[in-house]
Amino acid sequence: MRRITGAGVAVAASLILASCSSSPGHPSSASGTNRSSTTSTSPAPASSTAPSSVPAPATTAAPATTAAPASAQNLAVTDSLRSQLLQVAAAMNNVPASGYTGLAPGRTYYAYDPASSTYWAGAALVPSPSSTPAQVSVQDDGSYIVFSRPANGAWTGHPVGATGEPGSSCPVAIPAAVVALWSWPAGTCKPPG
Repeated sequence: MRRITGAGVAVAASLILASCSSSPGHPSSASGTNRSSTTSTSPAPASSTAPSSVPAPATTAAPATTAAPASAQNLAVTDSLRSQLLQVAAAMNNVPASGYTGLAPGRTYYAYDPASSTYWAGAALVPSPSSTPAQVSVQDDGSYIVFSRPANGAWTGHPVGATGEPGSSCPVAIPAAVVALWSWPAGTCKPPG
């Protein structure tokens, strides 16, 4: 009787280990096919010689795996990005890039939104003290610029500096996930301050 009980326990343990060793959605080494996340494989019935006190291994359906949409993510602001944004803004303002000394520290943001497959950036330009056209370009609407770029496209600048003033609205709809990621007030298109 002990030999039969030991054999039953060994069979049950090996079935449990076999069912735990393959991952859902990955090819099974025995069959070479993918297991569906909605079906379960029942173990072979227990031998009739096994005592009834040995519990049969529990089987459960593999958990359904649904790919959650990736959320927006902050990206590093590199010198290359700074240069690209400066070039786009300068062209948008019809001012040579040399009319600006760079982007305002602490006011540059950069993110990717996978839901729209779009890169987003925000920046304030620093005009050169020797360029009157650059100094004029950073007033009012030009005081802050939001940039957008499709995954395989070019940057587009959107002046948003006067947004928030009575009668104004955002000229571009920044995804709420990006606005939240940057800790900007909901429904806005520029940083506070």
